[in-house]
Amino acid sequence: MKRLIMIAVALMPLMLMAQAKIGIVNSQQIFDLMPEKAQAEAQLKALSDQYHNEYVMLQGEFDKKFGDYQTVAADAAMPETIKERRVQELQESDKKMREFERRAADDIAARRNALIKPITDKIQAAIRAAGEQGGFDLVLDTAVTSVAYTGPNTIDITPMVKNLLGL
Repeated sequence: MKRLIMIAVALMPLMLMAQAKIGIVNSQQIFDLMPEKAQAEAQLKALSDQYHNEYVMLQGEFDKKFGDYQTVAADAAMPETIKERRVQELQESDKKMREFERRAADDIAARRNALIKPITDKIQAAIRAAGEQGGFDLVLDTAVTSVAYTGPNTIDITPMVKNLLGL
């Protein structure tokens, strides 16, 4: 008897899950349709282009210094102190470029997150609303979670979410 009760308790979550109303949604598909996505991408491209142009300018400065160094290094009569100074200038210029690249990448990533978060929050709110309206116990996002199989009782709520968002 005790064994039978333990088996029933162990199987209870499975029995409850079998009665659960499960929905699936593809948030990436919805995200791709959001008009805000195009605006965010345009802003990110403009920022990226600004950083690229500045980097090209820094690269030009480095190339000029490198050319100057090659001229000085080839001159056997040039004092070592001047050659060493030119090498130091090249190293400083290289360090400045690497630091600029790192800071630009960080800034672009932060801006991307700031632009994308309101869009994903809006999508998540719509998914939640669709789940509540449809009386779902569980909604799986197929863009995030690998779903190997959906049974005949699983309902794709992606169209409901699109409708809620006016897409």
